[in-house]
Order: sequence, then C-alpha cells, then structure tokens
Amino acid sequence: MDNWDEIRTAYNVARIGTVSGAAQDMGVHHATVIRHIDALEARLGVKLFQRHARGYTPTEAGDDLLRVAQATDDQLSQLEGRLRGRGDAVTGDLVVTSVGGLSHLLVPVLAEFQAEYPDILVRYLTGDRLFRLEYGEAHVAVRAGPAPEEADNVVQPLLKQRMALFASEAYIDRHGRPAGEAEFSRHRFVSADDPDSRAPFARWLRDAVPEACITFRSGDVHAQRRAIAEGAGIGFLSEMQAAEIGGLVRITGPRDEWSAPLWLVTHMDLHRTTKVQAFLSFIKIRSKTWQGA
Repeated sequence: MDNWDEIRTAYNVARIGTVSGAAQDMGVHHATVIRHIDALEARLGVKLFQRHARGYTPTEAGDDLLRVAQATDDQLSQLEGRLRGRGDAVTGDLVVTSVGGLSHLLVPVLAEFQAEYPDILVRYLTGDRLFRLEYGEAHVAVRAGPAPEEADNVVQPLLKQRMALFASEAYIDRHGRPAGEAEFSRHRFVSADDPDSRAPFARWLRDAVPEACITFRSGDVHAQRRAIAEGAGIGFLSEMQAAEIGGLVRITGPRDEWSAPLWLVTHMDLHRTTKVQAFLSFIKIRSKTWQGA
C-alpha cells in the first residue's frame, strides 16, 4: 500500500471504466495502467477488478480500496490547489447521495450548481442504504429522519418537508372524499411496502388506517406518487410535489408530526474542502425557495 501511483491508477480505472480512458485522462500509456493494476493486485493478493469486453468493474475488494482512494485523492487535490494558489477553485468530482424520493428537490440544484461551476463533474447516488462518508462513498449526503449520529460526521439541518394527504380528482369522483379520519376505513390508500419505514408520516398511516385499506404498496417512492396521481388511493406527498403533479386534492394536513426533517451530512475530513463548502452554501440558499417542500 506504499505506492500511491498504483492506487490512483486503479481509482481512475474504476471511475472511468476502461483502461484506455484512464490512460488518456492520466496522460500515460495504457500499458502503464495495466502494469500498475497488475502490480497492485499482486501485492495485495486480491483481484480488484473483473475484466470484461466493455471494460473493468471493481470487485468487492476493489470497492473498499477505491472508496478510500477517492477520499485521499480529494484531499491531495485540495492540498495541491492551496499550494499552487488555486485553493478557491471548484473542480473535480462532487458525489452527492440521498434517498431517491428527494431527487425532485436535488436534481435541479445539482444542475444549477454545475452550470455555475462547469469544471465540476456531478455524481448523484440514490438508494435506501446509507452511503459511508468515512470511506469516501460521497462528499455530501442529504438524509431524512432523525439527526444522523455517526462519529466524525458534520451534521447540519436543511429543512423540514411539509407532508399532507392527497388524492386525485379521479379517485374522489369514484370513491368520494373522506370527511375525516373516522371515514378512512372506507377508503383506499397508497403507501410504502416496508412495514418498518422510518418516515413519520408512514408510521402514522399504519397506525391510523386498517392494514387492509393500504391497497397499493411500493418500495419505489416515484411509483407511489404516480399511483396517487392515477387514482389508486390516498397518499402522502409534500405540498411541493402535489403542486408539480397537478390535479390533486388535499385531504388533510400538513401536520408537524408528519414532517420529515432533512439534514446535510459531510465527513470532517472533507467538510472544509472548497467544492464541498461551495455546494453546502449553494444548497442552503437554494432550499429557501422550496416552498412547501
């Protein structure tokens, strides 16, 4: 592990996906790239990549090494920038992660940020699992729910999502509009498929509505939203989402108990890097326009 050139080469192959692409990006011959990877694998005694016709895909061991390599590369690039007087440059990869249900908020922000800083390469990763910032899996995480408590992370509040129950006009035409919670047992609902969902509004729905009434369930929040829009049932949306979809009627809410707080999370090792600070400032300002988010 004492040869950073080899590790950096492996990181670039994983990032780009091909030997030729990594060689071109690094300004070296492709044979040098292959030699570095072969030497690193021999030294570690593990395969870092699966070779196939379309390129190189990291193995599980490769993923572990490359997460650390990415974080180290970010720190070295930041140091190099300061030493050369370019410490204020916003360049390189910016990896942001969140649950997929926040993409309607984050994608416009990321696009605007990239327009302002065209030398940034944006990678937006979504998924239910928590990406590990300490391994360099992401620079910034936007998380919902209780405040994250992982050691060595910097956690800042972003906003609270104001959630309400909505139904489509088509649903109301077919089933009527409930006058209150006492009538919920006569209606159909859309919700998450996960009975252990940590979202406060999902927990409330499971307590307030008979299980048999939750007739459309999905682990995909985009599918849930579409199901509500198509009249499959009553379900939770933020006020901003409902306005974007159109043709929806608010049934009840919002309520504080349904609110889902959002947090900005960064790792202390990368928190003060120029690009991370630039993005944090940018999203804090931009989030002030998320009325009814």
